[in-house]
Amino acid sequence: QVQLVESGGGLVQPGGSLRLSCAFSGGTFSTYTMAWFRQAPGKDRVFAATITWRSTVYAADSVKGRFTISRDNAANTVYLQMNSLKPEDTSIYYCAAVNAASSRIRDRAEEYAYWGQGTQVTVSS
Repeated sequence: QVQLVESGGGLVQPGGSLRLSCAFSGGTFSTYTMAWFRQAPGKDRVFAATITWRSTVYAADSVKGRFTISRDNAANTVYLQMNSLKPEDTSIYYCAAVNAASSRIRDRAEEYAYWGQGTQVTVSS
């Protein structure tokens, strides 16, 4: 069974940076499309960024140019580098995975089969 474990969240000041990590186990990581979603208090879970099995990346307009998703297949880990953080980035960040050796971009939560437990990111002075 695939398991995802996020880490790296915390409290950061506006304009600061954080790097989230998601450790993958229980499957062949290199064939999975991975993504990050986020959920602010009282709001729906929304797409942030995705990376396909061949490392094609796509990010939501709200984070484009500030957030970078990457993967290390040797370490079975996906990352989200977050720069120029804003208070509105405050959310629980979730890692998601689907076994899809495909170049199709997936930006809807229902397209992902596996989810981590989430890590809190708070941007505040």
